[in-house]
Amino acid sequence: MAKIFVLDTNVLLYDAQAFAAFQDNQVIIPFVVLGELDEKKNRQDEVGKNARAVIRGLDDLRQKNNLADGVVNEYGGLVRVLTSNDGLDFVTKSVDEVDNAIIELTKDLHDKNPDVEVILVTKDINVRVKCDALKLRCEDYLKHRLVTDADAMYKGVQKIMLPTTNINKFFKDGELDIPSDILKSCEFFPNQFIVAKDIAGTSQSALARYVKRGLPAKKLVAPVEAFGLRPRNAEQKFAFELLFDENIDLVTLVGAAGTGKTLLAVAAGVHQVLEEQKYTKLVIMRPLIPMGKDIGYLPGTVDEKMAPWIAPIMDNLKFLFSAGTGKKERETRSENDLLQMYFEKDIIEVEALTFIRGRSISNAFIIIDEAQNLSAHELKTIVTRVGEHTKIVLTGDIEQIDNAYVDAVSNGLTYTVEKFKDYELAGHITLIKGERSELASLAAKIL
Repeated sequence: MAKIFVLDTNVLLYDAQAFAAFQDNQVIIPFVVLGELDEKKNRQDEVGKNARAVIRGLDDLRQKNNLADGVVNEYGGLVRVLTSNDGLDFVTKSVDEVDNAIIELTKDLHDKNPDVEVILVTKDINVRVKCDALKLRCEDYLKHRLVTDADAMYKGVQKIMLPTTNINKFFKDGELDIPSDILKSCEFFPNQFIVAKDIAGTSQSALARYVKRGLPAKKLVAPVEAFGLRPRNAEQKFAFELLFDENIDLVTLVGAAGTGKTLLAVAAGVHQVLEEQKYTKLVIMRPLIPMGKDIGYLPGTVDEKMAPWIAPIMDNLKFLFSAGTGKKERETRSENDLLQMYFEKDIIEVEALTFIRGRSISNAFIIIDEAQNLSAHELKTIVTRVGEHTKIVLTGDIEQIDNAYVDAVSNGLTYTVEKFKDYELAGHITLIKGERSELASLAAKIL
């Protein structure tokens, strides 16, 4: 028998097509949700875009039949807009009152349909707790949830034990033969890294990359440094391997604060644009999502408004340029003068993700920082902007999310990692060890 799904506002603001994502079941949109959508529709971000898309989608359905009676969608499901029993749907409500009205409608449907499973779908944890107290079934929206929790996400590294002869052969020939029993028992993906330990218990170990199914793992070939920056641990070496491989178009780097994900990406990008000239420009973008309470509108020009948002990227660039390595011109100019020159020549661009829609960026090294704050749809919009001979790098910490509509497993970065792990043009590594400072590493561990 078909189920009844009641959708909370946050589900529709997360995915504008959510009301069509429940196959042939009945989908209920509470009347109070329309009011919340109306409040969000003028926002100039993904939330506002989704609110407008939902309203347009419902308007299209409305022309086929009355929404109170229900309109059959393309999958055979019935979409309805219903009011709650308290009669206050037409009155402006607080957040708690809206939540309670949605829960009340769910309970009313549950009581009136004892033979049908009624499920409230919400991304609000507190609403799920309230429903549990009332013995109502309530679930998260799972469309983009490809893993059960953050620990289950693909890490990009496989640790195995090998005979001494295999490891010795690796150091001699540069190829790591993996026995068939290990290949059967462990799942290997393209561009996955191998940490092979000696089964005899010696200190020997091998670091290799499993480039392609059916071929032996290869020795790492990335440069030992980029723009004066050297990898400090195995995961950072793996990151360089992906960042410098011309055959990999999409790189995802995930790690906690201080693991070096952004600095490594920026160093590799600057090196390949300025030193090796593989790409004509370096483009670095960040989403405009603040940590903590928003400080409101900022005064000044566009550049002045953007300054606080791009400050972390500028810190990384200044750190690299202040190293005084590379071409002679960096020995005769200050890092600020050099950066300003590259900005004026459009060789380096640092801007907000707001400006990427409509662009097609070719022959560039692109870095999307703080990608964990993006939805799956937003990242699809970004990656589809990539033109010919362009490499795109996504960096982020899935444990530090400031977007209220995504979490550690439903955010666009996690979704992208899981979706692309089977493809040879993509590579991923999770950075583990903090390298910013001893204090930063300790703080990340104990606070």
